[in-house]
Amino acid sequence: MPEGSIGVAVKRKEDERYLRGEGRYTDDIVLPRQTYASILRSPAAHARIAAIDTAAAKAMPGVLAVFTGADVAAAGLGGLPCGWGVTDRHGQPMREPAHPLLVADKVRHVGDSIAMVVAETLHQARDAMEAIAVEYEALPAVTAPVAALAEGAAKVHDQFASNLCYDWEIGDGAAVEAAFAKAHTTAKVELVNSRVVPNAMETRACNAVYDGNGDSYTLYMTSQNPHVIRLLMGAFVLQIPEHKLRVVAPDVGGGFGSKIYHYAEEALCTWASRKLRRPVKWTADRTEAFLTDAHARDHVTTAELALDENGTFLALRVDTVANLGAYLSTFAPSIPTYFYALMFSGQYRTPAIHARVRGVFTHTTPVDAYRGAGRSECMYALERVVDRAAQVMHLDPAEIRRRNFIPEEGFPFSSPVGVVYDSGAFAKGLDMALERADWHGFEARRAESRSRGLLRGRGLACWIESSGAAPSAAVTALGCRAGLFEAAKIRVHPTGGVTVFTGAHSHGQGHETTFAQVVAEKFGIDVGQVDVVHGDTAQVPFGMGTYGSRSMAVGGGALSLTADKVIEKGKRIAAHLLEAAEEDIVFEASAFKVAGTDRQLGWVEMSLAAHVPANYPLDKMEPCIEETTFYDPPNFTFPNGVFVCEVEVDPETGQTRVDRLFGVHDVGRCINPMIVDGQLHGGVAQAIGQTLLERVAYDEDGQLVTASYMDYCLPRADDLPSIETALNEVPCPHNPIGVKGAGEAGTTGAPAAVINALIDALSPLGIESIDMPATPEVVWRAIRKAGGVSDV
Repeated sequence: MPEGSIGVAVKRKEDERYLRGEGRYTDDIVLPRQTYASILRSPAAHARIAAIDTAAAKAMPGVLAVFTGADVAAAGLGGLPCGWGVTDRHGQPMREPAHPLLVADKVRHVGDSIAMVVAETLHQARDAMEAIAVEYEALPAVTAPVAALAEGAAKVHDQFASNLCYDWEIGDGAAVEAAFAKAHTTAKVELVNSRVVPNAMETRACNAVYDGNGDSYTLYMTSQNPHVIRLLMGAFVLQIPEHKLRVVAPDVGGGFGSKIYHYAEEALCTWASRKLRRPVKWTADRTEAFLTDAHARDHVTTAELALDENGTFLALRVDTVANLGAYLSTFAPSIPTYFYALMFSGQYRTPAIHARVRGVFTHTTPVDAYRGAGRSECMYALERVVDRAAQVMHLDPAEIRRRNFIPEEGFPFSSPVGVVYDSGAFAKGLDMALERADWHGFEARRAESRSRGLLRGRGLACWIESSGAAPSAAVTALGCRAGLFEAAKIRVHPTGGVTVFTGAHSHGQGHETTFAQVVAEKFGIDVGQVDVVHGDTAQVPFGMGTYGSRSMAVGGGALSLTADKVIEKGKRIAAHLLEAAEEDIVFEASAFKVAGTDRQLGWVEMSLAAHVPANYPLDKMEPCIEETTFYDPPNFTFPNGVFVCEVEVDPETGQTRVDRLFGVHDVGRCINPMIVDGQLHGGVAQAIGQTLLERVAYDEDGQLVTASYMDYCLPRADDLPSIETALNEVPCPHNPIGVKGAGEAGTTGAPAAVINALIDALSPLGIESIDMPATPEVVWRAIRKAGGVSDV
C-alpha cells in the first residue's frame, strides 16, 4: 500500500511550515506603499447619529482619508447582501433590511461601523479614528429574542411593524396535534441554547490593492470561501465585473463559520484602495472580533414529545424564537430554519413532527452559522426532550432511544420533514458507546463520587446531522441564492507528480494531507507526490468553499471524479502506446496494463508520454493531462453518532467537571483517522465551552459586557477530560468515496450529553432542568434554590 492511502493516519503535511513559523497569514502580508485602516465603531446599541465631524481626524498626521456613510452612499456602493431568503408560514418573504457598509443615520448594535480612517501607520489611523466626533441621540435597546417580540419593544428597523423577521414552520401540525391528543405520556422541556462568540485564533483581516493597469483588484483576506466573497462583493457591493476582483485566502487561523460571511471591512478596504491608489490593510483586534464577528446560537425553545404506553415516540412539537441580531448576515435566515428543523427526526422514526421558528431582530451583533450550525441547536433540543421522556416514563435513557431507532433495514428513511437519510447503524453505535463507557458500571462510580462529597451524573446523546451543504437543487429550492457544488482540477506533471486545485478552503482541517491521500490512493502513488492548491480565485476553479463539513463530502467527491477522468485519459494514452484496444487497458498498482498480458505502462512513463505526443492522433487526443470536475451531489450526507458523558459536581462551589466522555461516530469512510480524531476532539472542546463556560452577556442598554477574555471564558486544557473516540463506519452510498463528514460531530452531539449528565447529577435534589452555560454560579444557585445537598 503506498504511503498516504485512504485510512492511514498520515501526519499532516502542512504542519511542518506552521511549526517552523513559516505560515503566511493575511496580517503577515505587507505590500509596497502599504496603508492601514481603522474603523470607528458605535459605542451605543441603538442611537440616531445627529452629527458627525471628521475635520479633526482628517487633519491629523499621516491621515490619508476618512470615509463616512455619506461617502459610501455618494459612491453608489451596495450594502452587504444576504445569501438566503426564507418564506414564512403565511407565504410571505422575510423582512430584509439594508445592511450598510457604514451607517449614516442610526446605529443598531454596539460595534456598528460608522467611519473608516486610512493612514500611513496603524497607530496614526487609530489615533485619528478616536478624533472623530459623533453626536448620538440615545434610543432604547432590546437584546433578548423573546423580549424583542413583546408589544412596545424598541424596534431595530423603523420601516417594519415589529422586530419579527419571519414566522416559519415545517411539518404537519394537524398530525402532531392529533398524536398529542391520544398520547399516553408527554414530555416537555423549556431551554435556552446560549449565544456564543466564535473566537478563531486568528482574527479577521484583509489587505486590498488596486491595479490601475488592469483596472483590477486583489484582496488578501481571512476567508473560508474566496469565490463566494468575490461574487458577493463584486456583483452586489462594489458593482464591478467579478473577474476584475481576485480574492486570496492564504493560511487562515481557524474559522468555525465566522469567516464564511461577507463583512463590511473587506469591501471598504477594496474600495478605498482604488480611491487612494495604495493598498489598504485592516486587522481586527480581539475586542472588535467580539463585537463584529457573527455570533451564533441564541435560541429560546419549547420542545414536547408525545409517547405511547411503551415509550414509542408518536410526535414531536417544537417552538423556537431565534435571535438574528441587528442585521441579516450572509446565511443567517437559514440556520434556525432549514439547517435546524429539517433534522428533528434525529435517529428516530417519529411519525409526526412540527416545528415553528420565529426569527427576531435585536440590538445585538448579527448571528449566523457556527460549527454545527442549526444541527447543534436541533440535537440539543431533541436529546434534551428525549432524556426528559425517559425520566417521565421511568426508562433507562439508552433503552428509550433503542426502542425508537430507525433500524438498519429501514434505510433509505424518509423523515416527516422531508429529509431522506441514506444509511446508518444507530443501534450498533449505541452498543459500542455503552460498552466503551461502561454504562452499567456507573452506579459504582456514582457511589465513589458521593463518598468524596461530589454529585456524579451521566448523560447520553444520539446525534445526526445533515452535512455537505449541498445539493444545489435542494438548497436553492429552500431559499439559497447560490449553488453549493464544489470544484476540483488535477494537473499531472511530466515526471508523475500531481497538483490538485480545489475550490474548498483549508483553515485547520488538514486538506493538504487528506485531499492528497484521496488522489494518492486513486493513482497508487505516495502522498508526497501530490500538492494541493487552494484559496486563490486566480488559480482554482470556481468553488463554494469550506463549511458544513462539506470539504471531503463534496470537495473530495469532486477530486475523486476528477481522478477518474485522469485515469481514463491515461488509459487512452496507454492504449495508443501499447497498441491495444482502450477497453483492454486496466489500471492497477500504479500501472496501465493490457489485460491478460505482461505489457504495461507505469504511472511515470504515462505521465511523461502525455507530454511528448510525438505520434498522437491529435484529432482524437490532446497532449498533457489536466482534468476538471464540478460536483453537485444528489443528497446531503448524514454523519451520526453517540456521546456518553459523565460529570462530577461540587455542591459547595457549583463547579462542574467533565470526568469521562466517550464518542462513537459514523463519519462514513474515514480518510485519515488521526485528523478525524483531531476534528472530533476540537468539536467536543467547543461543546464543553458552550455548555459550561462561555457566557455572552448584554446589559439593559445593549452593551456587550463580555467582550474580552477577562469576562468570556474559553475552555482550557484542564477543563477537558480525556476524550475517547471510536468509529462506526457506514459508507455513504451516493458519495464517490463514501464519506459523510466529521468536523461538526463534537459541537452537534456533545452539548446535550454534557447537560443531560449535569441534570442527572442534580436530579436527586429535584432539579429537572438547567440552561447553558452552566457556570459554577448558575449551578451553585440552582443547588441552593433546591435546598442544598444535606439530605442526599
